[in-house]
Amino acid sequence: MCEAMRSVNWEENGPAVRLIDQRLLPTELKTVDLVNVEQVADAIRQMAVRGAPAIGAAAAFGLALAGYQSSATSAEELWGDIQGAAKLLRATRPTAVNLRWALDRLLAAADNLKVDGPQRMRKALLDEAQSIADEDVEINRRIGRHGAALIQDGDTLLHHCNTGALATVDYGTALGVIRTAHEQGKRLHILVDETRPRLQGARLTAWELERYGIPYEIITDNAAGYFLQNGEVASVFVGADRVAANGDVANKIGTYMLALAAHDNSVPFYCAVPTSTIDLQLSTGERIPIEERDPGEVLDLEKDGQRVAPAGSKARNPAFDVTPQRLITAFVTEAGIIRPPYSNTLEEAVRETS
Repeated sequence: MCEAMRSVNWEENGPAVRLIDQRLLPTELKTVDLVNVEQVADAIRQMAVRGAPAIGAAAAFGLALAGYQSSATSAEELWGDIQGAAKLLRATRPTAVNLRWALDRLLAAADNLKVDGPQRMRKALLDEAQSIADEDVEINRRIGRHGAALIQDGDTLLHHCNTGALATVDYGTALGVIRTAHEQGKRLHILVDETRPRLQGARLTAWELERYGIPYEIITDNAAGYFLQNGEVASVFVGADRVAANGDVANKIGTYMLALAAHDNSVPFYCAVPTSTIDLQLSTGERIPIEERDPGEVLDLEKDGQRVAPAGSKARNPAFDVTPQRLITAFVTEAGIIRPPYSNTLEEAVRETS
């Protein structure tokens, strides 16, 4: 069993938010201490920390840090400071709902203690942030136990992006399911989509699978259909950054094409998420905001020291796409395996875990 590794945590002596800088992997495993909320916001924006649950935890600790940094001597002054910090954090990445969910939890905790003064509010912020982080680890382990039942000994699985310990506080969602099945003694082989343009699969998922001792091969994103069509894949596992009330899924760009190929070849397509990623306020995926990132992530590619794209090229760089619920075989959550009709079953799962 691999040693536990928290992607984001609170450093009491700072105070600071300590996180793994995922931009440096796989060549260097390095933690950085962020000493103000502006640094936390920049780390989320620049993807030093990424993955919906990890972003939520980082934002929560960032808001707690803002509370301790504030020089406010009254509850009302502190409330104004943390409201401003929350606004800054909310603006970093629009698609992952866990960020908003975590900030709302902290603000509610602080609001409840306004009558007790700023010091109690500061403590409530940190306590709630730590609860979110600790809960995430246990939730992921429950997701892993439920999802492992869907995997048979000897299966070859296809995985897109990174959904492991790095994308969460620890353990992982979809990759946590794979990890649990491996720890149960099931022999697995993983086909890892490289996940362009930032290569979270090739850089991060492959790195995690190396640590776990799970056999894998990296494939180009556009090769996934080949392996599905040839009958080499038992099932596909992905995570999500937001799930609409009807079961539509916003996930890393390329997920929709992968789901189409899996559906065309009758391969089960599973989405593993904590119920905090289910956004019952949005009826369908059409209403999920999709982040478009810097075109440079697509264009600034070199081969043999030369740029691949002609000078002056333009690019589009959506970070996510939306997979319709009709292509999702089932969701794996801490509440169990969720199957259609999703408009009913997803809401039931959220209510059960609230």
